[in-house]
Amino acid sequence: MEQQQLAGISRWFDDYTRTFLDTDPEGLVNIQLKIEHTRKVCAVSDILATGERLSANEARIAGAIALLHDVGRFPQYRRWRTFRDSQSDNHARLSVEVLREHHLLDGLDPAERLLIEEAVRFHNLLELPQRVSSPTRLFMRLIRDADKLDIWRVFLELFTLPEERRASAATLDLPDLPGCTPACRDAFLAHQVVRLDLCRVLNDFKLLQISWALDLGFASSYRLLLERDYITRLAGTINGKLDIGAAIEYIGQEAARRVENFQTQ
Repeated sequence: MEQQQLAGISRWFDDYTRTFLDTDPEGLVNIQLKIEHTRKVCAVSDILATGERLSANEARIAGAIALLHDVGRFPQYRRWRTFRDSQSDNHARLSVEVLREHHLLDGLDPAERLLIEEAVRFHNLLELPQRVSSPTRLFMRLIRDADKLDIWRVFLELFTLPEERRASAATLDLPDLPGCTPACRDAFLAHQVVRLDLCRVLNDFKLLQISWALDLGFASSYRLLLERDYITRLAGTINGKLDIGAAIEYIGQEAARRVENFQTQ
């Protein structure tokens, strides 16, 4: 991929998302949230590409994936007024549909087009599909990490706002109640990644996000996680007492350990 091709994709993204800004005030907040999220994911992707010593071409491919990973969110919200896939459609699949509908990747090398489409299509899975191999797996891991690292930022900023000022679709319509769903707490205490389909209240979603720290793929990702103190800060937003301090401490220690492990591999 040439730099001018990436620049063209970026211009297309700006033009495409601009068509969704003509909406009501509530909708505008949600659309702008996703536009900003995409740009921040691109910035994180650049940091990870540098930290993991990707080639210039690999970094450009990763940047294109970051730009395009959530383009399905815009038609998803316009049609269903939600970002919850279970109540609408898989936003990753919608993203690939958008790319194909606009013939956005037609001018790329076929192998690079496949890398981008597969990374976009699978970026939101709980686990990477086993049948996917390198180099596709590299780009899938990169976008999954960059996405998580900015989602943590999004929600920490969101939780500083009063509820009436939050982007309404960002919290997936989960009620902000004390306590959590037993299945989510059990998974968290077992040091497992919490499943979204088990989440019933906002605290469950917070446990899910903290548990993502067990599912990063690069030393650079763990360094950013620890530098930005996302684990402790997210834990501080939990509504009420859940008696999960030991699990949170374990996740923090495990994140630090994985930085060292990745560096010695």
